Amino acid sequence: MERFTISLDSELAKEFDALIAERGYSNRSEAVRDLLRAQLEQWRQARAAGEATAHCVANLSYVYNHHERELAERLMAIQHDHHDLMVSTLHAHLDHENCIETAILRGPTATVRRFAEQLMAERGVRHGQLNLVSVEIGQRHDHGYKPRGHGRSQHHIHLKPAR
Repeated sequence: MERFTISLDSELAKEFDALIAERGYSNRSEAVRDLLRAQLEQWRQARAAGEATAHCVANLSYVYNHHERELAERLMAIQHDHHDLMVSTLHAHLDHENCIETAILRGPTATVRRFAEQLMAERGVRHGQLNLVSVEIGQRHDHGYKPRGHGRSQHHIHLKPAR
């Protein structure tokens, strides 16, 4: 682990300590590491915005009114049209009208963004939020597992969060 020292004026240090206390950090170092990780992730995503090779995992959450005419069917159709990006979804009922849905996604960053924007732009979808994490794609391999009815091992790739 590398150490470095920073100097802060007393007012900034006081505000930072208040943030640390409010968020429950045990020390300044952990808080600084999280702030750096967040800034570096934003920088990576901005830098990779035009790169076709950039990949991510993402969490897309949105609230929608399930009484909106055919909205649930439209959302499901969009998800099926992008099944290659979909890892999992969670659906919960908030009240008699509103639902929250969360989708775990993976794929090329630009494609994931376009999918999220398309889904959140549907009439009746509110409070959409996309959280992206840049990943590096590892090697394809298998663990020797053969699903029933398949003659060969199941292959997969590992996605490693970018540092």
